[in-house]
Amino acid sequence: MKTLLLTGFEPFLEYTVNPTMKIAQRLDGEVIGDYRIISRILPVDFNQSGELALKWIEELGPDAVVSLGLAAGRYKITPERVALNIKDGDADNEGYQPVDEAISVEGPAAYLSTLPVREMTQALQKAGLPAEISNTAGAYLCNNIMYEALHYAATKKPAMRSGFIHIPADHQLAIEHGRLPSWSHEDLLRGVRVCLETMSDSLAEQN
Repeated sequence: MKTLLLTGFEPFLEYTVNPTMKIAQRLDGEVIGDYRIISRILPVDFNQSGELALKWIEELGPDAVVSLGLAAGRYKITPERVALNIKDGDADNEGYQPVDEAISVEGPAAYLSTLPVREMTQALQKAGLPAEISNTAGAYLCNNIMYEALHYAATKKPAMRSGFIHIPADHQLAIEHGRLPSWSHEDLLRGVRVCLETMSDSLAEQN
């Protein structure tokens, strides 16, 4: 049985809940396709999250890493295509706000996801769930984690697949924030399951 490290984030900024945290916790220990899921929750902290993610990768030795992030305002599930070597954006939960800061001074400008993002998007649409490939994960913590995991894979474990999936807000956040596109928790959970099942099937066909 292969191992998949699934990460979500704690609440951040003005968002009192983070649906990625609930989804990761719900899927912890499940078997989806060829993968046993091990979930971890990341802090919204530029100085800690990357180090923690790499620590877990070292400890668990996963065959794949899939990270989830909240994209409040998006109305589709969006597998990310590319991670940029940059930290920028709003302050994190500790008040740190990097500006045009490199994630890795030795690393390339960008990495492409090694997840089957096209197949994931098509499978979501076939399941009746709005989805599209995203070409920007921003420059905040989501992009940071995606880049860190891909850089680790590229330099230390090339066989490890890695990538990032952004999900919309859930209904609780929409109630709190007014005009915010939202999905039910059940549909968000189903969407993530579809992505992981598709990843397992796609990678099995390639081997």
